Amino acid sequence: MRTLALLTLSNLFMTFAWYGHLKFFKDFPLWKTILVSWGIAFFEYCLMVPANRIGYAEDELSGFQLKILQEVVTITVFIGFAFLVLKEKIKWNHAVSFVLILLAVFFAFYDKK
Repeated sequence: MRTLALLTLSNLFMTFAWYGHLKFFKDFPLWKTILVSWGIAFFEYCLMVPANRIGYAEDELSGFQLKILQEVVTITVFIGFAFLVLKEKIKWNHAVSFVLILLAVFFAFYDKK
Protein backbone atom coordinates (compact mmCIF):
# COMPACT_ATOMS: atom_id res chain seq x y z
CA MET A 1 0.00 0.00 0.00
CA ARG A 2 2.90 2.39 0.73
CA THR A 3 4.35 1.59 -2.65
CA LEU A 4 1.13 2.55 -4.42
CA ALA A 5 0.76 5.75 -2.37
CA LEU A 6 4.35 6.83 -3.09
CA LEU A 7 3.99 5.97 -6.78
CA THR A 8 0.82 8.06 -6.97
CA LEU A 9 2.40 11.05 -5.26
CA SER A 10 5.53 10.83 -7.39
CA ASN A 11 3.42 10.70 -10.54
CA LEU A 12 1.49 13.79 -9.49
CA PHE A 13 4.79 15.68 -9.40
CA MET A 14 6.01 14.20 -12.67
CA THR A 15 2.76 14.92 -14.49
CA PHE A 16 3.00 18.56 -13.45
CA ALA A 17 6.69 18.61 -14.43
CA TRP A 18 6.01 17.13 -17.87
CA TYR A 19 2.63 18.64 -18.74
CA GLY A 20 1.93 21.50 -16.32
CA HIS A 21 3.83 23.94 -18.50
CA LEU A 22 1.26 23.43 -21.26
CA LYS A 23 -1.27 25.23 -19.06
CA PHE A 24 0.70 27.26 -16.52
CA PHE A 25 4.01 28.30 -18.12
CA LYS A 26 2.94 28.97 -21.72
CA ASP A 27 4.59 32.38 -21.80
CA PHE A 28 7.87 31.29 -20.18
CA PRO A 29 10.93 30.93 -22.40
CA LEU A 30 11.72 27.27 -23.00
CA TRP A 31 14.91 27.32 -20.88
CA LYS A 32 12.98 28.65 -17.86
CA THR A 33 10.27 26.06 -18.37
CA ILE A 34 12.90 23.32 -18.41
CA LEU A 35 14.41 24.59 -15.15
CA VAL A 36 11.00 24.76 -13.46
CA SER A 37 10.18 21.25 -14.70
CA TRP A 38 13.49 19.92 -13.37
CA GLY A 39 12.76 21.51 -10.01
CA ILE A 40 9.37 19.81 -9.86
CA ALA A 41 10.80 16.50 -11.08
CA PHE A 42 13.27 16.48 -8.19
CA PHE A 43 10.38 15.77 -5.82
CA GLU A 44 9.14 13.01 -8.11
CA TYR A 45 12.49 11.24 -7.73
CA CYS A 46 12.42 11.75 -3.95
CA LEU A 47 9.21 9.68 -3.92
CA MET A 48 9.79 7.26 -6.80
CA VAL A 49 13.07 5.83 -5.50
CA PRO A 50 11.63 4.91 -2.07
CA ALA A 51 8.47 3.56 -3.75
CA ASN A 52 10.53 1.18 -5.86
CA ARG A 53 12.78 0.18 -2.98
CA ILE A 54 9.83 -0.50 -0.65
CA GLY A 55 7.91 -2.31 -3.39
CA TYR A 56 10.86 -4.51 -4.24
CA ALA A 57 12.14 -5.25 -0.73
CA GLU A 58 9.08 -5.15 1.51
CA ASP A 59 6.14 -5.82 -0.80
CA GLU A 60 8.19 -8.40 -2.75
CA LEU A 61 7.19 -7.07 -6.16
CA SER A 62 9.40 -7.88 -9.10
CA GLY A 63 10.98 -5.18 -11.22
CA PHE A 64 8.51 -6.02 -13.96
CA GLN A 65 5.56 -5.69 -11.59
CA LEU A 66 6.84 -2.36 -10.27
CA LYS A 67 7.21 -0.94 -13.77
CA ILE A 68 3.78 -2.08 -14.92
CA LEU A 69 2.17 -0.76 -11.73
CA GLN A 70 3.98 2.55 -12.22
CA GLU A 71 2.67 2.82 -15.78
CA VAL A 72 -0.95 2.29 -14.78
CA VAL A 73 -0.56 4.85 -11.98
CA THR A 74 1.00 7.29 -14.46
CA ILE A 75 -1.89 6.94 -16.88
CA THR A 76 -4.49 7.18 -14.12
CA VAL A 77 -2.91 10.38 -12.77
CA PHE A 78 -2.61 11.78 -16.29
CA ILE A 79 -6.28 11.10 -17.07
CA GLY A 80 -7.26 13.11 -13.99
CA PHE A 81 -4.83 15.87 -14.96
CA ALA A 82 -6.11 15.94 -18.56
CA PHE A 83 -9.72 16.24 -17.35
CA LEU A 84 -9.19 18.75 -14.54
CA VAL A 85 -6.31 20.90 -15.77
CA LEU A 86 -6.08 20.58 -19.55
CA LYS A 87 -9.89 20.27 -19.92
CA GLU A 88 -9.52 17.41 -22.41
CA LYS A 89 -12.00 14.59 -22.89
CA ILE A 90 -11.05 10.96 -23.28
CA LYS A 91 -11.84 9.38 -26.63
CA TRP A 92 -12.93 5.79 -27.19
CA ASN A 93 -9.49 4.68 -28.41
CA HIS A 94 -7.86 6.15 -25.30
CA ALA A 95 -10.33 4.25 -23.11
CA VAL A 96 -9.61 0.99 -24.96
CA SER A 97 -5.88 1.58 -24.56
CA PHE A 98 -6.33 2.11 -20.83
CA VAL A 99 -8.32 -1.12 -20.50
CA LEU A 100 -5.53 -2.99 -22.29
CA ILE A 101 -3.00 -1.57 -19.84
CA LEU A 102 -5.20 -2.72 -16.95
CA LEU A 103 -5.16 -6.18 -18.52
CA ALA A 104 -1.37 -5.99 -18.59
CA VAL A 105 -1.40 -5.28 -14.86
CA PHE A 106 -3.66 -8.26 -14.28
CA PHE A 107 -1.36 -10.59 -16.20
CA ALA A 108 1.76 -9.14 -14.56
CA PHE A 109 0.40 -9.90 -11.10
CA TYR A 110 -1.33 -13.18 -11.99
CA ASP A 111 0.86 -16.01 -10.79
CA LYS A 112 -0.80 -19.39 -10.93
CA LYS A 113 1.52 -21.85 -9.26
